Amino acid sequence: MAFDSLTDKLQNVFKKLKSKGRLTEEDVHIAVKDVKMALLEADVNFRVVKQFVKQVEERAVGQDVMNGLNPGQMVIKIVNEELTALMGSDTTEIKFEPGKAITVIMMCGLQGAGKTTTTAKLAGTLKKKGKKSLLVACDVYRPAAVKQLMVCGEKVGVEVFERGLDVKPSEIATEAYEYALKNNFNVVILDTAGRLHVDEDMMNELAEIKDKLNVHQTLLVVDAMTGQDAVNVSGEFNEKVGLDGVILTKLDGDSRGGAALSIKAVTGLPILYVGMGEKLEDLEQFYPERMASRILGMGDVLSLIEKAQNAIDIDEEKEREMASRMKKGKFDYNDYLESMKQMRKMGGLSSMLSMLPGLGLNVKSSDLEGAVDEKQLARTEAIVLSMTKAERENPKLMNPSRKHRIARGAGVDIADVNRFIKQFEQTQKMMKQMKGMMGKKGRFRMPF
Repeated sequence: MAFDSLTDKLQNVFKKLKSKGRLTEEDVHIAVKDVKMALLEADVNFRVVKQFVKQVEERAVGQDVMNGLNPGQMVIKIVNEELTALMGSDTTEIKFEPGKAITVIMMCGLQGAGKTTTTAKLAGTLKKKGKKSLLVACDVYRPAAVKQLMVCGEKVGVEVFERGLDVKPSEIATEAYEYALKNNFNVVILDTAGRLHVDEDMMNELAEIKDKLNVHQTLLVVDAMTGQDAVNVSGEFNEKVGLDGVILTKLDGDSRGGAALSIKAVTGLPILYVGMGEKLEDLEQFYPERMASRILGMGDVLSLIEKAQNAIDIDEEKEREMASRMKKGKFDYNDYLESMKQMRKMGGLSSMLSMLPGLGLNVKSSDLEGAVDEKQLARTEAIVLSMTKAERENPKLMNPSRKHRIARGAGVDIADVNRFIKQFEQTQKMMKQMKGMMGKKGRFRMPF
């Protein structure tokens, strides 16, 4: 996961300061030296690291411990504030044209960065915000790119405009804009061609599109796993084409995260979104303050809440039904399957735990990964799916012959089935205990 290596190293630095009563210059110097090495190993730009540690050291030297904080917490507070400032402090939004005017967004980037998929992800994200987007296939050099955009567009429920491979990208863009005007679209997103490296032909093509069409936002898609190359590419594109922001992809696969910490400081470009998975819904808005908290193992409750809100897609009637069942203390195997479905939408149990505050400061992220056995969860789900409809709705039907049949159907040992059923029964008891905490409308009531 993103920043795992950096998070572990920083946590070790902070633990060394816990026993100190006051931060001396020597204490700070040693801690800052370790922070510097951690950042360099995370592939953060060395000039950025140099300036960062200088500011941290200046603020931390001689600081008296604030009420309720030990020296380690004091350094965490300072590092957190400086990390947030490093990544831009304020969250940057895409700027849309006012009223019914169409906003044109041009996506660019090198091949392999995930540009086409990210373009569809962005359209899906804007759709949730009430924007009617039109995806435009301007990559005429790679036939698979047009097909890929159409497939992804269909999955997120966004229309795709294409004119094949024999029309110039600038002409496709202008035709798409006219089509958008006639069909009441308010956002046009251009998926332009990528190259293996930055070249003049690519830059000229992007400039030609900008000459023919009033592009309001030019966004660069870069691969976080390329580290400082991502920073260099951002600088080149910004110099030759002019950018309004960056979208980082594959941040979930880079344990270092140096690009995310360097781009704003080196190029001045804000990071707007980050790709945190391969699914089309795995695009998160970039919040510098929340990302700094994640890096320091302080959790990210706000993002966890947003994930939960986006994951829960049930109508009011189903919500009332679930509330009624909760009030009666009912919880069957169908409810278990529903909870598994919602958890997957939120990125899995490992992803959720990594956002909880407190865990990160006491448990290494690498240990957290191993603590959650996703394969075991899959086996448990297979056990439930091997049950009949009646068995799922009425757990009391379980007997030895049914358990043996379920074990064969799920491809697991009978002991696994017995273990799961015992755990499930304990969950049922807990739900009944919670029944007394439910208000009249199915909401939780605190027991005091």
